[in-house]
Amino acid sequence: MNRTLYTLLLYLAVPVIAVRLWLRSRKAPAYAKRIGERFAVTLPEFKQGGIWLHAVSVGESIAAAPVVKALQQQYPDLPITVTCMTPTGSERIQSLFGDSVQHCYLPYDLPLASKRFLKRLQPRLAIVMETELWPNHINQCARLKIPVVLANGRLSERSARGYGRFPKLVAPMLKQISALAVQSAIEAQRFTELGARADAVMVTGSIKYDQQVAEGLPEQAQTLREQWQASQRPIWIAASTHEGEDALVLAAHQQLLKLFPKALLILVPRHPERFESVYTLCVEQGMRVQRRSTGARVTAEQQVLLGDTMGELMFLYALADVALVGGSLIKHGGHNMLEPVALAKPTLTGPHYFNFLEIAEQLREAGGLQTVADSPQLAQAVARLWSSHAHAEKMCRAAQQVLQRNQGALQRLLDIIQVQLAEHQSAP
Repeated sequence: MNRTLYTLLLYLAVPVIAVRLWLRSRKAPAYAKRIGERFAVTLPEFKQGGIWLHAVSVGESIAAAPVVKALQQQYPDLPITVTCMTPTGSERIQSLFGDSVQHCYLPYDLPLASKRFLKRLQPRLAIVMETELWPNHINQCARLKIPVVLANGRLSERSARGYGRFPKLVAPMLKQISALAVQSAIEAQRFTELGARADAVMVTGSIKYDQQVAEGLPEQAQTLREQWQASQRPIWIAASTHEGEDALVLAAHQQLLKLFPKALLILVPRHPERFESVYTLCVEQGMRVQRRSTGARVTAEQQVLLGDTMGELMFLYALADVALVGGSLIKHGGHNMLEPVALAKPTLTGPHYFNFLEIAEQLREAGGLQTVADSPQLAQAVARLWSSHAHAEKMCRAAQQVLQRNQGALQRLLDIIQVQLAEHQSAP
């Protein structure tokens, strides 16, 4: 399949896309809003000539935060525009950056929509986070001589196989990318085999290792624990859970309550449309639940704090003594385990962490990450970490060493961006 056929199929799929938006909006009403942005029919009034960064959803938006902040410091006169594809991503962008960036949804990858978007924005540089690659957007950038940088690029074996099925579409697109800053040598090889120019591919490492903890965050968390009279209370967090995981986590918590009657679980579903169903599940399991969104104090009688807020995940991690990173007890692929590691929390993951394979394997080999397969193993691991301060400390030290050893990817990415901006400025 080449780009012409891809574009034709995409135009034919517009009615299906519209129905899908409507169906998703029944669970998450935000999907029914700002439809005009998705087709570049209604767009904000942009300041032009800046840097455009695309982060598809929440995870990429969080990964993009240090990049955006560094760019704002380095290029204070250039407007930064951050786009995404999901309402949760949009909420996170607005909570992270407020009015300091321009923001809208990235239009669908239709040539006319892409033209309208880029004509309105007229960026000097485009940055795509991780692997959100759209052939028509990239082609339009190439035609307008806008350099495109793939930042923090990752490509799993499964994704590479998927892209490899469409060589006539993928290879020309990859050749149009000015620079690919990828996380590892194996990913560099995969991009090159798919058609990227070898001289454009650079191994920079993962910027997730450059995770920064907001100043005063651990102290704020400790203050809140004191207000709850929970300084000595055993607390664990199951973060970014997906459907099918919450019941497993609650089963583990039931076992822990037999050993630690005062134990508190902070349960944080990944998607806001699941907050209500997870709350109902907790109540059905006989748990006494407090909702974080109420802002009410957590009392000694309550057994679960439901993290039903947006933009607070790092703070909720800071409240806990032990962290389980969700999306890993089921075959979703896991989430960023470096967030609790950065806060010096002993960290657990399920067996399905293929989205973060290299990071997880480095942490595991160093003894800084433990894998649990099911509810009994999860309960056992949490109990051991609560019971043995020495074991918890050893895990944290090992993980922190991995984190520090791999830092520097952000600066390497900024150096690439600087070169691309300079070359674009000097181009005729």
